[in-house]
Amino acid sequence: MDQFTINLLFVGASFALYIGIAIWARAGSTSEFYAAGRGVHPVTNGMATAADWMSAASFISMAGLIAFTGYDNSSFLMGWTGGYVLLALLLAPYLRKFGKFTVSEFIGDRFYSQTARVVAVVCLIVASTTYVIGQMTGVGVAFGRFLEVDNTTGLFIGAAVVFAYAVFGGMKGVTYTQVAQYCVLITAYTIPAIFISLQLTGTPIPALGLFGEHAASGEPLLAKLDAIVTELGFNEYTAHHADTFNMVLFTLSLMIGTAGLPHVIMRFFTVPKVSDARWSAGWTLVFIALLYLTAPAVGAMARLNITEMMWPNGGINGGAVTVQQIETEQKYDWMKTWQKTGLLNWEDKNGDGKIQYYNDKSEAMQAMAAEKGWTGNELTKFNRDILVLANPEIANLPGWVIGLVAAGGLAAALSTAAGLLLAISSAVSHDLIKGAINPQISEKGELMSARVAMAVAIVVATYLGLNPPGFAAQTVALAFGLAAASIFPALMMGIFSTKINNTGAVAGMIAGITVTLIYIFLHKGWFFIPGTNSFSDADPLLGTVKSTSFGAIGAAINFAVAYTVSGMTKPLPADIKALVESVRVPRGAGAAQNK
Repeated sequence: MDQFTINLLFVGASFALYIGIAIWARAGSTSEFYAAGRGVHPVTNGMATAADWMSAASFISMAGLIAFTGYDNSSFLMGWTGGYVLLALLLAPYLRKFGKFTVSEFIGDRFYSQTARVVAVVCLIVASTTYVIGQMTGVGVAFGRFLEVDNTTGLFIGAAVVFAYAVFGGMKGVTYTQVAQYCVLITAYTIPAIFISLQLTGTPIPALGLFGEHAASGEPLLAKLDAIVTELGFNEYTAHHADTFNMVLFTLSLMIGTAGLPHVIMRFFTVPKVSDARWSAGWTLVFIALLYLTAPAVGAMARLNITEMMWPNGGINGGAVTVQQIETEQKYDWMKTWQKTGLLNWEDKNGDGKIQYYNDKSEAMQAMAAEKGWTGNELTKFNRDILVLANPEIANLPGWVIGLVAAGGLAAALSTAAGLLLAISSAVSHDLIKGAINPQISEKGELMSARVAMAVAIVVATYLGLNPPGFAAQTVALAFGLAAASIFPALMMGIFSTKINNTGAVAGMIAGITVTLIYIFLHKGWFFIPGTNSFSDADPLLGTVKSTSFGAIGAAINFAVAYTVSGMTKPLPADIKALVESVRVPRGAGAAQNK
C-alpha cells in the first residue's frame, strides 16, 4: 500500500470519527451549545481542554521553532505552560463560580455595562480571529503534504470539516470531538518521538533521551548537537543568544495571554461545580505535560537528523550531500516530497553537484566558503512548520507512523480552530445579539444566530489563513499578545479589585488592544497585508521589543489606564462590590476562631 493511501485511511477515519461524534452529541439548546449543558466530567473536560489549548502551534510549529533556534525559543514552552498554571489558579474557579456562559458576559455583568460587554466582544473577536489564522496555516501545511493538494485546497477541506462538527454540535459536540482529537494528537506526537529517541539514544522516553548519550558517538546528545551546529556557523544550540529583555517580555506575554484566551476559559463553564473546574485544570496540566515534555526532544533530535543528512560523511571535512544522492537514495525521498509543497527547497548555486547547508550570515563561515568555492547556503528554504510532520520520514519510520502524524497534525489544528470559532460565535450571538441588540430573541433564534455567526467566522478565518503573517506559532503568539493586552487585565481586575469601575475597565481594554494592534500592524503589515509594514521584528520600533512580545506592555497600559480612569470617576456601587467578594470567597467561609 502506498503512502498516499495510508494517509487517506488515517485522515479519513479520524474525520469520520469527529463528524460521527458531533452528530451523536448534537446541541439541542443554548446551554448545550455554549456550555455542553454543564455536565462534562472533570477528566473528560481536562482532555478536551488540552486538545483545545494544544493547537497547530504546539503540535506542528513549536518543535520546529525550537529545533532551528534552540534554547532561546524555549520561551514558547515556558510562556504557554506557565500561563496555563496562571489560568488554573487565578481565573478558572472564580469564573466558573460566577456561573455565566462567556467571558464577555462576565465582563459585562461585573462592570455593570453593556459597553464593557461589547468592547470585550470586539477584543475577543480580534484575538480569536488572529489565533484562527495560525490554525488554518497548520491545516494548509498538513493537507498540502499528506493529501498532496495545494495549500488553498487544504484550507477549504479543513474549513468544511470544522463546519460539519462545530456548527451543528456546539460546545457539546466540540467537547467530545476534542477528547477524540486529543487521543489522536498525543499518540501521533509521542510514537514517532519514541522511535527516534530509541534510534539516537537507545532510550524509549524522549525527555530522558534528550539528556542521554548519542548512541553512534558515545557523546551526550546535546553536546553532539552543539558541536555539529557550531561547526556550520550557527549559534550554540543550548546557549542563550537572544535579547534577554525581549525574551522576558515575550514569555510574560504568552503567560498572561494564555490566561486571557476566551476559548480556553469557556471550557471551565462546562463542568457541574467549582471544585470540578479546579480538577479539570489539574487534569489538563497532566495531559498537556505529555506533549510539552516531549517537544524539546523532538526539536533537538530532528535538528541533529537533518544536519547529519545534509553532511552525511562526518561534517564539513567529509563533504556535503550530493544532488545525485538526494535524487536517487530512498532516505532523501522526503525532501523531494516536501519540495512539491513549496515549503522546502534547495539549489546547487556553485554547480559543484553538492548542497552545502551552513550559516552564510556568519563572518567565519563566509571566509571558509570563499576558500572552498561555496556561494551561499544551498538549503534555500526550510519552513519551520514542516519539521514535526516531516520528522517520521526524516527518521525513515514506517508508513503507518507517517499517516498517524498526518491525522495528529490535523487534529491539533482543527480542535483549536473549533474552540476558537465557538468562542467567536458565542460572543456574537449571546453577548452582542442577545445581550445588546435583541434581548428578547428566542432560544431557537439565538441558536440559529450562533450557527450563522460561526459559519461566517469560518469563511473569514479561511480567507485570512491564505496569507498568514508568519509561521503558525508566531501567528498564534500575536493572538496571545492581543489577549494579554485586552482580556486578561479586565478579568484580573474584575475578580480581585473593588476599585475598577465600568469607565475604567472600558478605557483600559480600548487602550490595551488599540496600542498592541497598532504595534503589530506596524511590524506585520496593516491587517496583515504584506508590504504595508513600516518596521520588522529584526529592527523593531521600540528598542528590541518585537511585535510578538508587545502584549505584556499592552497589558501594563491596560492596567494603568483602568486604575487612573477609575480613580477619576465614580466609585464602584455597593452591590457590585458585594458581587466581587462573593465570587472570591467560598460559600460558608467565616472568620477564624481561637479555641
